[in-house]
Amino acid sequence: MTKLLKNCLLGMVALTTVSAVQAQRLYNQPQKVDKTTVTINVDEGEDIISRHIYGHFSEHLGHCIYGGLWVGEDSSIPNINGVRKDIIDAMKQIKIPNLRWPGGCFADEYHWKDGIGPRDQRPSMVNTNWGGVTEDNSFGTHEFLDMCEFIGTEPYISANVGSGTVQEIAQWVEYMTFDGESPMTELRKQNGREKPWKVKFLGIGNETWGCGGNMTADFYSNIYRQFATYCKNYGDNRLFKIAVGPSSDDYNWMETIMKNVGRQANGISLHHYSVPSWRGSKGSATQFGEDEYYKIISMAYKMEELVTKHSTIMDKYDPDKTIGLMVDEWGSWYDVEPGTNPGFLYQQNTMRDAILAGMTLNIFNNHCDRVRMANIAQIVNVLQALFLTEGEKMILTPTFHIFDMYKVHQDATMLPTTVRTNFLPYENRTQPQLSVSASKDADGLIHISLVNTDLNEDLEVTCTLNSDAKLAKNGGQIVTSDKIQDHNTFENPDVITLKNFDNYTLKENKLTIKVPAKSVITLCLK
Repeated sequence: MTKLLKNCLLGMVALTTVSAVQAQRLYNQPQKVDKTTVTINVDEGEDIISRHIYGHFSEHLGHCIYGGLWVGEDSSIPNINGVRKDIIDAMKQIKIPNLRWPGGCFADEYHWKDGIGPRDQRPSMVNTNWGGVTEDNSFGTHEFLDMCEFIGTEPYISANVGSGTVQEIAQWVEYMTFDGESPMTELRKQNGREKPWKVKFLGIGNETWGCGGNMTADFYSNIYRQFATYCKNYGDNRLFKIAVGPSSDDYNWMETIMKNVGRQANGISLHHYSVPSWRGSKGSATQFGEDEYYKIISMAYKMEELVTKHSTIMDKYDPDKTIGLMVDEWGSWYDVEPGTNPGFLYQQNTMRDAILAGMTLNIFNNHCDRVRMANIAQIVNVLQALFLTEGEKMILTPTFHIFDMYKVHQDATMLPTTVRTNFLPYENRTQPQLSVSASKDADGLIHISLVNTDLNEDLEVTCTLNSDAKLAKNGGQIVTSDKIQDHNTFENPDVITLKNFDNYTLKENKLTIKVPAKSVITLCLK
């Protein structure tokens, strides 16, 4: 192939592919297109968008657990077995598929036996990672697993490798899942639980390259193999074991783990946060300008590159894609709200975060052949939270409404999508003006999610639906606001909500959609 021909073909890819956009990174300034168009091959879907891509994360950090999820049975705040009822109802509404606990960095200093038995007899502990506060361990294994069972979500246990032992994690698995006779099952029964729980997802450590032990990839590989060996399957409970993967673009870590651990793991984790600066100020969650907005969105769009490159490494060792890429920490990270404990990571949540969430979920949907799980950080009162609480008050953030809108993609078939769109430059990074993913559910309904990342320009999008069937409109929803800094507060909780959207036409399987600036839309066709 001549160099000229090769460059021409690469240029075409840069213009035409956004479902797995890689080529635009080869160009600082991708060629401008006159009109944004989308093509969806409705009859060619093969890969399933796992519902676990829409997972969540609850760490003993700030007021995520205590004062967030957990208020105790004696609280005046309506609760179900000590967990806030309003949050339980909202988690059910978005069909939360899994919940990760107890960390995070906290997991590698957590010893599970301190969190079982009568609450007034449980020992206290100092949370050295997050604020140095003393916790009474009133929320432990029973409280977490009972909550998950009531909600109908899969628990994702993050086990202590950093300061724990092989015996400790092995006994925890036995305590939770064994239905025979053993010291651990007897202990569980003494603590009020006769039958075992179903526990599928088990993380063998957390961030072992950092707060989980500052290990090398080679050292952790051996630790993982040792710990995983003693985590047994009891009865019909089958563990899905997840090894600690890389931080962001540490491709050497992924290479080493895949080479040394390989198929002894069912999944490999990946962590990536959109952070303006790790040193000094990270910027306000609510007071920011256009430049800061585009910087964060471009950082979030790096997820496309990360998933693509890490998947390529995984394909080398696992061409059949039996091992899942589990992005079990992602989201935005800003300075804490003024006057709050800096170790509690409490931040507000604006329309900017809704854009970030929609675009990121589109990336996961489009890479569902490898991405099997993702967990936004975190569910209550921490980082890019879905819920904020203040005493008896609870508000839903813009990010919650994105998860509510996108729940239609859970376990649906991903539809191959091609997009011609412009790219919005920020320094040496870019992100697409329009981000898209599409799926078809078990009932044959087609859902198309579109994110206009441009702050100022409405987009008129033409979408061609390649299908033998004649399709019809079936409604739509939108999340948008007048200002990108808009957010919900306890005084005004409904500034940003999920609203109906019908500003599109469909004729002979061709959609024309008016996508407002800074908006996230999901259309339904039947």
